[in-house]
Amino acid sequence: MAKELMTDAEVEIEIERLKESDAVKLAQKERQYLYRRRQYMYTLRWYEKRGKELMAAGVTEKDFADSVDAGEGGEHDVGSC
Repeated sequence: MAKELMTDAEVEIEIERLKESDAVKLAQKERQYLYRRRQYMYTLRWYEKRGKELMAAGVTEKDFADSVDAGEGGEHDVGSC
């Protein structure tokens, strides 16, 4: 038995119904949470990679603290974000 095709109007009505569904809203919140966590993980991975590059170049956290205390900072100045 063939599936009945929906008219354009029926499709729009179904979309409106689904947009108001609590089940859809809950699933969207879950997906947003999961994507946010994944993005946070990617950011942390980038920080780790950049930190290893800085360590290999001999840079330490103290170097940044000293440059801020000395009034330097350039791009990495805390107030420039």
